[in-house]
Amino acid sequence: MNEMHVGTRELKNRLSEYMRRVKSGQTIIVTEQGRAIGQIIQLKPLLEDRLQAMVSAGIAEWNGQKMKPYRPAAVNRGERQVSDLVVEDRQ
Repeated sequence: MNEMHVGTRELKNRLSEYMRRVKSGQTIIVTEQGRAIGQIIQLKPLLEDRLQAMVSAGIAEWNGQKMKPYRPAAVNRGERQVSDLVVEDRQ
């Protein structure tokens, strides 16, 4: 992991520079009197951004519209469920 340690005073004085580093993927460990007290990391990209990256790479196709909720293909029409059959089979 690409990380660096910086004191609170230094972080305060040059915050913009350190935020640019975080945006580029670097992790900043914040220290106070030589002891680590916090960590600044880059957030994970949003789902839409990840999908767009996959489309750009040719891995997926997406028209930009919101996806419909998943619906299971199989519907249980009997009185007993599969979980009941599994429990019965184990006995």
